[in-house]
Amino acid sequence: MSGIDLASDDPGTKMMVSVLAAVLEFQRDMISENTREGVAAAEAAGKVLGRPAALSEDQAADVVEAFGKGIAVKALARQHQVDPKTIRRVLDAAGARELPDQLDVAPADLGDHQSAPAPDPDVVLDLPGLLADHLRTAGAEAVRRALASGRTIRRGQGHSLRITAPLELHRAALQQSAALAADTAGPAERKAHRVYAARITAAE
Repeated sequence: MSGIDLASDDPGTKMMVSVLAAVLEFQRDMISENTREGVAAAEAAGKVLGRPAALSEDQAADVVEAFGKGIAVKALARQHQVDPKTIRRVLDAAGARELPDQLDVAPADLGDHQSAPAPDPDVVLDLPGLLADHLRTAGAEAVRRALASGRTIRRGQGHSLRITAPLELHRAALQQSAALAADTAGPAERKAHRVYAARITAAE
């Protein structure tokens, strides 16, 4: 082959090039067929294909439960030593980031023989101004009412809103501002969400 000019126009070279192209195409088809057969055999044997899951089913359930309690995505990622995108995929698969307006739902009737649990005591926490600005339009009605009753605390060029409310309301405010913890949010917004999550965790 070293003495053949594959760019030549003579009939012999053209025939050789055609033969080589046919052989290579046949080889490619054989590789594809063998791959398909191997995948089918592995599936029939009950083997799980693809990359192994970073979190077990129990860990994924713990992540969903912790997120529901107001723990930030990045805090969960550090806890489980995975990328935040992995946490978000777990939450999205469970529908946990579709944030229901839980504060407007009336508690279930506990019947004559049961007493309602004691309400959460009020907790004073400073809500970062970036989150407050977002929640004034995106927050649930109960959260917006809490914002209206808050006291503005100036911090240099920024500000916080000091809110006295049950811890459950603070958790709801954190969940409803989850958009500011996403990769599409700015660094300051993600930091503000992380700071508020840490304050809620400390209060718990």
